Amino acid sequence: MNTRKYGPWLVALLIIAPFIYGALIFPNLPSKIPTHFNIEGKADAWGGPSSIFIGPGIMGAVSIFIYVLMSNLKKFDPKKYDEANDALYKDFAVLTVVFLSILSLIIIYSSTHADQINVGKLILPLVGLSFAGLGWYMPKFKQNYFVGFKLPWTLENVDNWNETHKVASKYWIYGGLFQAIITFLLPMKFGFIGFMLTTAMMVIVPSVFSYRMFKNGNVIKY
Repeated sequence: MNTRKYGPWLVALLIIAPFIYGALIFPNLPSKIPTHFNIEGKADAWGGPSSIFIGPGIMGAVSIFIYVLMSNLKKFDPKKYDEANDALYKDFAVLTVVFLSILSLIIIYSSTHADQINVGKLILPLVGLSFAGLGWYMPKFKQNYFVGFKLPWTLENVDNWNETHKVASKYWIYGGLFQAIITFLLPMKFGFIGFMLTTAMMVIVPSVFSYRMFKNGNVIKY
């Protein structure tokens, strides 16, 4: 899709969709609905029917911020901006809004089906898949202050940035897919532990690689 031309319209539709869904089911909502879920995916806080719009409201605000930021990165980023990546950043922004919109829909759906589903079984796999998607984009991002491993040495040296994100890409793609599988198949508590441990590995390993490359004079040594 041409995100330069249709991106704003698609983003607007994605933001509005959860509100439309919420409005359609609003007349049939019970007097209280779940507003928060614990580590086991069970509701532990409740609110009135109007609270169904809080989640989409927050996600919508975040979506607008991310889209505006990524679409105007050349104005905000003090690093030298690569015009060739303008479309890439817009594509990434739209996909991020897609993720947040789906998350909003899950939150609304869970408000009327809390006794039938485990919301964690829906959200954590979705987050894992989003991590995998981010991993696919990582090698494509040029140096910037907003997306990627923004470490002092990656921002100072373009080779360090590029090699770090090549390594990170593999860990985030496979790590995200692994997270999606284990959080869907395993009991919620064990799936969550596995999710957090995998996330730690996805952050620590590329960071250590980047630091070692920096200490070696930005020369790759395995």
